[in-house]
Amino acid sequence: MALDPIEKKPLSRFFPGSLILSLGSYGCNLRCPFCQNSDISWSDEARRMAERAEYITPEEALETALRYQSVGNIGVAYTYNEPLVGYEFVRDCTKLVKGAGMKNVLVSNGTAELPVLEEILPYIDAMNIDLKGFSDRYYGEVLKGSKKQVTDFIARAAEDCHVELTTLIVPGENDSEEEMREISAWIADLPNGEYIPLHVSRFFPRFMMTDREATPVSKIYRLADVARERLDYVYTGNC
Repeated sequence: MALDPIEKKPLSRFFPGSLILSLGSYGCNLRCPFCQNSDISWSDEARRMAERAEYITPEEALETALRYQSVGNIGVAYTYNEPLVGYEFVRDCTKLVKGAGMKNVLVSNGTAELPVLEEILPYIDAMNIDLKGFSDRYYGEVLKGSKKQVTDFIARAAEDCHVELTTLIVPGENDSEEEMREISAWIADLPNGEYIPLHVSRFFPRFMMTDREATPVSKIYRLADVARERLDYVYTGNC
């Protein structure tokens, strides 16, 4: 639990300059070999740490969020690990936070069935969702997930709340200009999609993917320019 700048989520066009109480837990429903939060996601270390984790109730989360309003806190962000592996906590907490007039932010990989999204969407004000790539092979073989599930999740979320997207550029996997054009074209074709912010982020070798160098900064800047051919708001990260 930490009080973070909203830009750290990352959200660049949702209450910029504000702070948000950020809550995380353990576990993830993807198996990204480059995970930069492996100590809380799906490593052996994460499993050990989860056994010793401190639990706070939704009521305690709200109490903490309210306590920090006086220093600029606008609400609660569910982040760090994949919050939807415990979506029932997110659902219960967001109801309380929304009822208290504060904001809820979800930072997710978007790997959830639509009925789960429908249950929490009325209480979520903003999301940053990972769109990790745009090939079924990459999602299926490398990440152990489903591209269609994620794109369906994004399309539905964007109908009812503020959405920003993040794509981590991994050398040799999703770093071509062609794929970035596919990503940005798909986003732009959503209702008002040209206004959905995209964060193009730099990969660093981590966890189980240390066989390649960090993404060149020049590559990130170039792919951001490619995305700007279709999108109005494109940001670079980790550069």
